Amino acid sequence: MMNQPELRTQSVSFEELSPQQYILIKGARVHNLKNIDLAIPRNRLVVITGLSGSGKSSLAFDTLFAEGQRMYVESLSSYARQFLGRMEKPEVEYIKGISPAIAIEQKVNTRNPRSTVGTTTEIYDYLKLLFARVGVTYSPVSGQAVRKDSVADVVDYMLSHDEGTRVMVLAPLLVRSGRKVEEELNILLSKGYNRIVLGGESVFIEEVLENPANYPLATGEAFILIDRAAVHHDDEDTQYRLSDSVQTAFFEGEGTATVEVAGEARRREFSDRFELDGIKFEEPSVNLFSFNNPYGACKRCEGFGRILGIDPDLVVPDKSLSVFEGAVAPWRTEKMSEWLKPLLKNGIRFDFPIHRPYKDLSEEQQQLLWTGNQYFRGLHDFFEELESQTHKIQYRVMLSRYRGRTTCPDCRGSRLRKDAAYVKIGGASITDLVLLPISKVLAFFENLELNEHEQQVARRLLTEIRNRLEYMTRVGLGYLTLNRLTNTLSGGEFQRIKLATSLGSALVGSMYILDEPSIGLHPRDTRRLVGVLESLRDMGNTVIVVEHEEEVMHAADQIIDIGPEAGTGGGNVVFQGTWEEINTHGLERAPSELKSYTLDFLLERESIPVPKYRRKATHFVEVKGARENNLKDLDVRFPLGVLTVVTGVSGSGKSTLVRKLLYPALMRAKGEYSEDIGKLNELAGDLARIESVELVDQNPIGKSSRSNPVTYIKAYDYIRQMMAEVPLAKARGYKPSHFSFNVDGGRCEICQGEGQVKIEMQFMADIYLTCEGCGGKRFKQEILDIQHGGKDIADILDLTVDDAIAFFQQTEPKLAEKLLPLQEVGLGYVGLGQSSNTLSGGEAQRVKLASFLGKGNNAKGRTLFIFDEPTTGLHFHDIKKLLKAINALVDQGDTVLIIEHNVEVIKCADWIIDLGPDGGEGGGYLTFAGTPEDMAKLDDNYTAEFLKQKLK
Repeated sequence: MMNQPELRTQSVSFEELSPQQYILIKGARVHNLKNIDLAIPRNRLVVITGLSGSGKSSLAFDTLFAEGQRMYVESLSSYARQFLGRMEKPEVEYIKGISPAIAIEQKVNTRNPRSTVGTTTEIYDYLKLLFARVGVTYSPVSGQAVRKDSVADVVDYMLSHDEGTRVMVLAPLLVRSGRKVEEELNILLSKGYNRIVLGGESVFIEEVLENPANYPLATGEAFILIDRAAVHHDDEDTQYRLSDSVQTAFFEGEGTATVEVAGEARRREFSDRFELDGIKFEEPSVNLFSFNNPYGACKRCEGFGRILGIDPDLVVPDKSLSVFEGAVAPWRTEKMSEWLKPLLKNGIRFDFPIHRPYKDLSEEQQQLLWTGNQYFRGLHDFFEELESQTHKIQYRVMLSRYRGRTTCPDCRGSRLRKDAAYVKIGGASITDLVLLPISKVLAFFENLELNEHEQQVARRLLTEIRNRLEYMTRVGLGYLTLNRLTNTLSGGEFQRIKLATSLGSALVGSMYILDEPSIGLHPRDTRRLVGVLESLRDMGNTVIVVEHEEEVMHAADQIIDIGPEAGTGGGNVVFQGTWEEINTHGLERAPSELKSYTLDFLLERESIPVPKYRRKATHFVEVKGARENNLKDLDVRFPLGVLTVVTGVSGSGKSTLVRKLLYPALMRAKGEYSEDIGKLNELAGDLARIESVELVDQNPIGKSSRSNPVTYIKAYDYIRQMMAEVPLAKARGYKPSHFSFNVDGGRCEICQGEGQVKIEMQFMADIYLTCEGCGGKRFKQEILDIQHGGKDIADILDLTVDDAIAFFQQTEPKLAEKLLPLQEVGLGYVGLGQSSNTLSGGEAQRVKLASFLGKGNNAKGRTLFIFDEPTTGLHFHDIKKLLKAINALVDQGDTVLIIEHNVEVIKCADWIIDLGPDGGEGGGYLTFAGTPEDMAKLDDNYTAEFLKQKLK
């Protein structure tokens, strides 16, 4: 067993250190930080770790980033600063050596329905430029490249002939509408033209006007003779003259010019119009490829990618049925079956398998049901017929039954106008590329071959595109498409996108502060992430990561452990040093030194034990035919009464299976309203054994700033009742409602119980100031006169959960018992009255878990709990507490299903469902279902590779 390393606290000698080499923090006191001094080496990868609530974010974001931002604002002109407002200095004596700070947090701070992965990463901006510069337009009719001729092209053609060759520059004689031929010829004379070419002969215009009968213009082609010249390769004057003549010919011929070369039988026609096959095409420009611009947006869906149309999944709801068995729902009635009969009767003529399940039909056969052929009319015709009959109510009702939000057929969901897809590079349009997974787009550009001219034009653009695509792949997001909406990403995905974008911008000399970038990443992808963080450091940046993931800690140049406990028990620098110091400073910890939970786990003095036995399930629910997103027609059994973990690499289909299929299908089966269910055949199994379903996700527990943990777990009712029973409160006639900041009575009316007053800044972000009426205490002074055990209601709400339990243990044991679940899930550091909108997603999820633990076994052990990555933001020590709380639910007879990447949780499961093997198109298969021990025997499974190490 390894010895305890030397633990170092606030012992930094600032006199010996240079701000050029270190970021020096002196006397940091933000939130729970205990006046700490710290020297963080510059241009290094530094991991700040510690228990949840120990003060990591207070140090990284509220001290370092806040000061970096404040110093930036202070460096601006006084004119600019008046618009930004004054930023408060963090509670710290001083910070020296700080670099420009960039915080990459987990918040998906856009709800814009037009913001995509491509626009957020700026890759799409470069793609637009690339296609506008070197894209070639192809006609959808003939497949030929569309091109227009320039004046230079025509002159080059003429100069390609031998010296002295005679050439004529002609323009077609066009008779404008409303004019006679004679009028047109007279206008030409007035412009200075003398001759026309008719039937291969050059004649004077005056002669034609004098003897029109001799020159029947209608029977032959007529051209205006613009110029005649001989080819002289070294004569610049001749070249300028020819260029001018060609320009004139294009003008007179409305875009068409003709060159006749002496001795050649055929004339050569040139056009400066962008046309082919009778179609006029738009020339490639940046706006043509911009869906945020009315010019480039798809006309049908207006640039949103989806329309209200006929939903194929409603038309064919059960894919396991054949056409003969009634797979097409609208053709099941006696009257509408008339549409089906021709197909059943004639299917054999064109080899259509009417008895084969719809899901087993080829893509062409499925499409044939919609388009029809000479033997039967398809679904498109059917719904057009219904549309024409909408004056009858029964047809309107029938149409509404099959309508839904579907991908726009014109732009295929890419949001771009249809003709943008005619422009291609290397055989692919911009529409094709944005619908492909990023990993495939990267492969396309790595193998793209351009000619010398195109290479020269596109070199800089291709460098940017390849770099950014590579960074996206390296941070584990190769399964996303550039078309994916930003507001559908998880916090972890969005943070990694911002990280990849930062790498692409190639800043140096900056300080990057990241908030748990490994969240939502499979251990396989965490390795790639570490490589990206190291790249950011190697470019000359200081990278500070708030992190709990062991893999990231191993890669760190230095680890700073904040603690030892959470909340008021934290805020100290427990350890600062390198891995070498952790492993080689083999000194026993002095009794006065602070305990480091992090080092205890890293050095394996503490661990999360593997369960002694696995619970066996006898009942199951089963999802059959799961086909949503990338799921490959799966049948998956979920055991009841045990702890099940759904695993797999990022993008393998875990959330789709559980959150888009299982959860809404169960809610629908229980008769409760639910969002739309994804594509599946059926939900089967022992559904009667589930009485209720609870999705414990990371959404906020309340949108109001007055919402807080103690109101969510219903403990605030008890506190208000307790305060109302204080003798002074009874004497004044105060009711429990007087101690609420949600209703009139006891709350401060200036701030409406918020503790802050919002100042609207019109064209800037609103700012919040502490209420002058109550000093931020939220209540009137007369209410604050009421005290329990020497504390008023504001003091009680300021207590952390740990402090409150200790305070009420003797006097109000029932209240302490109500708060205990919060402590059990690792939230002892959270303030009772802390606003819910300041809680992270992981904290909000654990508050919800605490509320279920506090309710007890009301559902008679028949509740299915679904958790989505509950270890988000949790230290090893807190994961241990969380697993104890989750197992308490299973032990009382409930079922717990967890979507998780953390191997500590996976090894404690009774049953594992693993999806993969990769993300995106390479995922969506069921790769394993069974116990952790059985999984550890697999050799070609990413999750098994990491599980083996934990089960040894």
